[in-house]
Amino acid sequence: MELTIGAVVKGGTSLGYKTGSWRDERPVLDMEKCKACGQCESVCPDSAVHVVEEAYMIDYDYCKGCGLCAYECPADAIVMIKEEK
Repeated sequence: MELTIGAVVKGGTSLGYKTGSWRDERPVLDMEKCKACGQCESVCPDSAVHVVEEAYMIDYDYCKGCGLCAYECPADAIVMIKEEK
C-alpha cells in the first residue's frame, strides 16, 4: 500500500500543515482576566497556546477551535467567538 497526500510519514510533519483553517470558532484571550495559571496551555491538544514574553498567546495557524482552553479556564479569560470566513 502506498501512502497518499495527507499521511503522516514521520514525526514533526504537523508543523508543515497549518490546521487553523478547520475551525468554526476561535478562542479569544482577555489578558486582563488571565491569571497565568497555564491550564489553557496544558489542555490544548494542538499545542496552539504558548507563553511569549510572559504572556499567553494563541497560535491561530494551528488552533482548530475545539474550545478546551475556554472550557478549562478558571478565570473565564477565554471566550469562543464565531470564526469569520
